[in-house]
Amino acid sequence: MKILVIEDEPRSAAYLKKGLAENAFTVDVCANGEDGLHLARNSQYDLIVLDVMLPQRDGFSVLSRLRTEGNQTPVLMLTARDSVPDRVRGLELGADDYLVKPFAFSELLARIRTILRRGPARQPSTFHVADLEIDLARQRASRANARLDLTATEFRLLALLARHSGEVLTRTFIAEQVWDMNFDTDTNVVDVHVRRLRSKVDDPWPTRLIRTVRGVGYVLEEISS
Repeated sequence: MKILVIEDEPRSAAYLKKGLAENAFTVDVCANGEDGLHLARNSQYDLIVLDVMLPQRDGFSVLSRLRTEGNQTPVLMLTARDSVPDRVRGLELGADDYLVKPFAFSELLARIRTILRRGPARQPSTFHVADLEIDLARQRASRANARLDLTATEFRLLALLARHSGEVLTRTFIAEQVWDMNFDTDTNVVDVHVRRLRSKVDDPWPTRLIRTVRGVGYVLEEISS
């Protein structure tokens, strides 16, 4: 089985690679979040060991982007940040487990084997809302069988709304998930992108699917025009 280790501390990365290799795993290692995200997107792994505190892109951002794009490779997060909010955030973003540093390698190995025994996560790769279809694997969206010409950002935004169909998402949550950063409360970047997305997803059809919840955010659901 093949494991990707995303860890910026050289000694820890070498320790993990050596220990996992001794237990018959093939291991790739990278030292920053951008390279880790690239490898996770473009190679097949059975599991990702992901540090939180990384240069260029932190572990939460890597995990969020993978899950938003439909990548369901199991992720075990490693971090020195042991606060409850951090652990909750990692799990809510889609981590399969969370191990706090320092740790015993035997425990890490046991957790990895437990995750792998569960098998691949059976998450849908295609979402439907009314006549809207979002295919995460192919990075395509269509409405009433008509292909939608979306930018990469628009597709990520639509995929996020589809994953949480029927759930009102705040502007802050959308900003964190789609752009991997917090925006000032007075910025309208989310609103601008939602308007652009609506012009392609909603405007050509009589039934609108993206609804504004005043003072809160947006929700994707089947509603009357």
